Amino acid sequence: MNQLLRFTTAGSVDDGKSTLIGRLLYDSKSIFEDQLEAVEASSQKRGFDYVDLSLLTDGLKSEREQGITIDVAYRYFATPKRKFIIADAPGHIQYTRNMVTGASTANLALILIDARKGLVEQTFRHSFIASLLKIPHIIVCVNKMDLVDYKQEVYDQIVEDYKSFSSKLEVSDIQFVPISALVGDNVVNRSEKMNWYQGATLLHMLESVHIESDHNHIDSRFPVQYVIRPQSIDHHDFRGYAGRVAGGIFRPGDDVLVMPSGFQSKVKNIFVGEDKVESAFAPMSVTMTLEDEIDISRGDIIAKINNHPQSDQDIDVMVCWMNQKPTAVNARLLVRHTNKEVKVVLKEIQYKLDINSLQRIENAEYLNMNDIARIRIRTAQALQYDSYRKNRITGSLILIDEQTNETVASGMIV
Repeated sequence: MNQLLRFTTAGSVDDGKSTLIGRLLYDSKSIFEDQLEAVEASSQKRGFDYVDLSLLTDGLKSEREQGITIDVAYRYFATPKRKFIIADAPGHIQYTRNMVTGASTANLALILIDARKGLVEQTFRHSFIASLLKIPHIIVCVNKMDLVDYKQEVYDQIVEDYKSFSSKLEVSDIQFVPISALVGDNVVNRSEKMNWYQGATLLHMLESVHIESDHNHIDSRFPVQYVIRPQSIDHHDFRGYAGRVAGGIFRPGDDVLVMPSGFQSKVKNIFVGEDKVESAFAPMSVTMTLEDEIDISRGDIIAKINNHPQSDQDIDVMVCWMNQKPTAVNARLLVRHTNKEVKVVLKEIQYKLDINSLQRIENAEYLNMNDIARIRIRTAQALQYDSYRKNRITGSLILIDEQTNETVASGMIV
């Protein structure tokens, strides 16, 4: 079965993100003839003497007119080795929230750097967000090598600069590749112009990056999404718990603990559809039955007895505030965590982060749109959670405005 790799793109305005994605789609033969014809016609209309592949990805009309990316666009393509979902996130500072959204489910971040400009403010900001969101892999694409005459020393300097900056980040796997998205050097096909570069092409890196260990297979977590009671003649007493495994491995016979009630039982059977399976691990969707009749409802978490999540009402969270309306201490909101929704109060804004300097801003009274801050919340009922570093599913949450039902913030439990 082909693995799915989700990756996000990040870079400053005009670094060529849209062109790079267009090039990936075009050179890997993932677009239709009519799409290509439309792009060729549009390029001619603008008086370009080349096919502007960025037009393949800038989907919104306002994006095409302004020549910038505003919303997160998701693109799907596949090669014989892997399937890919690209979250193409905008580069502007006022769209930080869009970048957080696009990056939240990614295995890998592509950071684009313009070879003529080197590292800029956005490079630091996007790399920091990738590290904050615990994206395990980064590929740094030094783009527009054609505009610096394919010089090795330009590339080497950027790699050195990025390495010294990234030593402060929590990303273990960083790779570098010199490319020209416009001409296609080292994107899908090897470049004839950079014989000094002996590494892989970008597509080869994307196809071969090791993502099996990105899921936490140690800490077993199963948030219950739905309780199945068919009440049919054939299945009179069947009571199954359906959901998606968020971590670890479950097998029939395992001793488990149900939270928050604290009841204990054993796993009886695990089903995928109607078929029994011998084990379940992230990110499988399964139905589980237990040996004992226990009161379990949506939002409860089934975990191993000797390894279970924390349970608390006071929780520290790094949030990205996404709403145009600012918020202050004592604001009342809803929190949605796995499949549970409870009321919550914003107790304290511990500090805001200046994303450009990575300095902490103390004594902040408000959170404004695109702010990234560490806050403390108090929930009406205890949440069962892990730190985001340990588990990106049980460690993440969203905050919702009670009145409008809008999502106002995304958060990572510290």
